[in-house]
Amino acid sequence: MRTHRTRPRPLGVALAAMAALITLPLARTPAAAADTPLSQGRTATASSEENGGTAAAAAVDGDTATRWSSAATDDQWLRVDLGATASVTRVVLDWEAAYGKDYKVQISEDAATWTDLKSVTGGDGGTDTFDVSGRGRYVRLLGVHRATQWGYSLWEFQVFGTTGDTQPACGTANAAKGRPASASSTENAGTPASAAFDGSTSTRWSSQAADPQWLQVDLGSVEDLCKVDLNWEAAYGKDFRIQASADGQSWSTLKDVTGATGGTASYDVSGSGRYVRIHGTARGTGYGYSLWEVAVHTGPTGAPPVQGGGDLGPNVIVVDPSTPNLQQKFDDVFRKQESAQFGTGRYQFLLKPGTYDGINAQIGFYTSISGLGLNPDDTRINGDVTVDAGWFNGNATQNFWRSAENLAIKPSNGTDRWAVAQAAPFRRIHVQGGLNLAPDGYGWASGGYIADSKIDGTVGPYSQQQWYTRDSSVGGWTNGVWNMTFSGVQGAPATDFDNGPYTTLDTTPLSREKPFLYLDGSAYKVFVPAKRTAARGVSWPANAGTSLPLDQFYVVKPGATAATINTALAQGLNLLFTPGVYHLDRTIDVTRANTVVLGLGLATLVPDNGVDAMHVADVDGVRLAGFLIDAGPVNSDTLLRIGTPGAGADHSANPTTMQDVFIRVGGAGPGLATNSVVVDSDDVVIDHTWIWRADHGSGVGWNTNRADYGLRVNGDDVLATGLFVEHFNKYDVHWSGERGRTVFFQNEKAYDAPNAAAVTHDGVTGYAAYKVADSVTTHEAWGLGSYCNYTADPSIVQAHGFQVPTAPGIRMHDLLVISLGGNGQYAHVVNGTGAPTSGTSTVPSKVTSFP
Repeated sequence: MRTHRTRPRPLGVALAAMAALITLPLARTPAAAADTPLSQGRTATASSEENGGTAAAAAVDGDTATRWSSAATDDQWLRVDLGATASVTRVVLDWEAAYGKDYKVQISEDAATWTDLKSVTGGDGGTDTFDVSGRGRYVRLLGVHRATQWGYSLWEFQVFGTTGDTQPACGTANAAKGRPASASSTENAGTPASAAFDGSTSTRWSSQAADPQWLQVDLGSVEDLCKVDLNWEAAYGKDFRIQASADGQSWSTLKDVTGATGGTASYDVSGSGRYVRIHGTARGTGYGYSLWEVAVHTGPTGAPPVQGGGDLGPNVIVVDPSTPNLQQKFDDVFRKQESAQFGTGRYQFLLKPGTYDGINAQIGFYTSISGLGLNPDDTRINGDVTVDAGWFNGNATQNFWRSAENLAIKPSNGTDRWAVAQAAPFRRIHVQGGLNLAPDGYGWASGGYIADSKIDGTVGPYSQQQWYTRDSSVGGWTNGVWNMTFSGVQGAPATDFDNGPYTTLDTTPLSREKPFLYLDGSAYKVFVPAKRTAARGVSWPANAGTSLPLDQFYVVKPGATAATINTALAQGLNLLFTPGVYHLDRTIDVTRANTVVLGLGLATLVPDNGVDAMHVADVDGVRLAGFLIDAGPVNSDTLLRIGTPGAGADHSANPTTMQDVFIRVGGAGPGLATNSVVVDSDDVVIDHTWIWRADHGSGVGWNTNRADYGLRVNGDDVLATGLFVEHFNKYDVHWSGERGRTVFFQNEKAYDAPNAAAVTHDGVTGYAAYKVADSVTTHEAWGLGSYCNYTADPSIVQAHGFQVPTAPGIRMHDLLVISLGGNGQYAHVVNGTGAPTSGTSTVPSKVTSFP
């Protein structure tokens, strides 16, 4: 919990002194610390001080009743001299009420050249604790933007780590000198790539005058990398990345540099590789990129190996049937999370195997409940796991971002209630009774996904507008509104799309269930289910797959840096994100086949300063599951990229899967991303995602949270099961890979299109919700719906919901479009086929088969 304190302001010396006497002794008590910070009592300096009573030294004196505060301008800093070179592992900022909204924590060996340890945007004060990795003598807070009209103010600035010579410094030799080099281009024969590595500052490499360009060197073997020196000629790179690779194909970003000004610069890095590359994305001049010299230094990075395993952090609540006040624990979290649609709280309940009597676990935003048995029936609740919509006056259309998994429920009144919208998976559940998918009072409901579950009784969707159920069994299914799609579901209703909402496939072409945490005795493990083809019914209790012990995972906790996360991946560890919000100052690079990246409690990744959140190499069998990517306020090119452009490797035997990975652009504040998800690898399985450009919340507007594309599929043989994509400025889904398949698609067009001209392209009004590129010859999809609600300009008539080539290999089944209350209309369903929508009656226009 963050604590915010009030401080006195200078209304005259006497008043300020009186306020200090009154406020400070009551507001502060000395904080107990497990160890003494390296910074305590050290020499501190600052760019400015508000007055003589708020000196820099007060932030490192160990007294939480004294503080440093700066002048009331943005560009201010506080620096501490640790007295000797140290390996810094943690920094704690204890803010006073005048805190930094955007700031950096930096480290330096000489107080002249600085390296970022942590970059923060959108800070909210209180106490910030960051796990970091760096080596230097000086550490500073560099303020970028204040949160108040006052300056920056810290009760304490604490730096933790180790000093001494236990780890030697980065090597001084240039490991790149004379090594083989190559580049994306050269300006002419006199400026080859090799000239940047010949040790001479009178020869140079220069590229063609275009973006992007790259220069790389082969060190001859994999080395630990600790520093890269760049000596730019007048034609310099403004934005570039320093990257490393073991094979020259899959690259990890060591440093992301924006706004550089040329000259000579040194960058501390942490990682390993045989190849080092400078990848320029924006030039500083009208010429190309030009470097006199690039030096690469190797040796210890100052960071110890990342350890696997450990505890699951403060927001994972592990219980058993004997846990005291268990109902109160559920109630306390629900009270915080019931209406916290865009809050920062994240929680995971883990229930040990056993029988829980009389429990009603109400599940709010960013809350997950899971059993810790290997099978759902190992964890039995005689009671309820409930989602309802009382917080929103009985309307369930905004019950997003929550989940239930891997347990059995015997409902107290015979029927459990799970009234949700998008991003609320119900996985691996045994309901010993019925399941009601509508809110109390049968108000509106929209969305939903069930997989690998057994419902003994009847499922009643009632007011649910659309739903997808996969590889499950049901005792019955009573009704539905528009689009109820099933694949591999025992007991599902027969297809009846002409007269009803049903699309039913007897089996799912390909599936692999989501990885999950469980207890093997007293040891935590992650079970990774095996691939199934032509699946029907649940995967348990057979449970084909493999188990991974927790010590093969880096257990990521709030405050962890992207550098540490990438180091863990480079060591061969998997990732288990505990509940929290993680700001990333560089891209998470997943380069190893079969890596598992699993989130608990809707762990949320926020890319800062325009970086991409995550890249996955073109390798076999990566499992991405259970987390949310939330776009930052600076435009990212692509929030999640799977594979590399032009990838073509065959992964059919062991595909990469993306499951319960959700994307959000805006809503929690301004967010920008050109592409949300790009799939370049072949054979990827996308199993349940909600890719959402926000239509409500904070930071919402046609350009405020602009995001052109939701999902772009360039890889071949990609399968999507349970695809929810909404509100993008251009195409929600653009599919250019061959032999793609989709089972269930739900979409709403952007509410806030200002007029028809804003969405007109190539002579067509409106971007299709689901576009298959003209070059594609084979594609098939079942159960697709697109809805328009053009509230900004209800006169917009969208040409069609779906746009596909007309070819023998293109087959589309059970498509519909709907005008919600007459706010805009569709002229056709797919291409020029299908009756137009009209009026305000919200009646779908359907096409059962196309062509």
